[in-house]
Amino acid sequence: MSLLRTPLYDWHASHGARLVDFAGWEMPVQYTSIVPEHKAVRGACGLFDIAHMGRLRFTGPDAARFLDHLLTNDVPSLAVGQIRYSLVTNDSGGILDDVLVYRLPQSHMLVVNASNRLKPRGV
Repeated sequence: MSLLRTPLYDWHASHGARLVDFAGWEMPVQYTSIVPEHKAVRGACGLFDIAHMGRLRFTGPDAARFLDHLLTNDVPSLAVGQIRYSLVTNDSGGILDDVLVYRLPQSHMLVVNASNRLKPRGV
């Protein structure tokens, strides 16, 4: 089985990325070495290709309340356009996934890790 590629794969490859299998996707993990990359991000900025990640949209009048029950962060307090890092936990408080929760004008969206993107229901 061949690995999936994001729309930015060619850019990553042409810029010398070391590409590895991440949850079935050919993803960059490093371009030069850890110290120069750390300094570049701390001194300027860093970007992360999220095209391989799952995106789930939640709509309706109870979407924020449902997500607030599901996540460890305060979803109803998000203003339109805000994004927060949060966690999905099991009944024992163990972490199932780290997510980004977005408040959009008419809905909420979760960005979930690629390893959880295609899991069947109940897993």
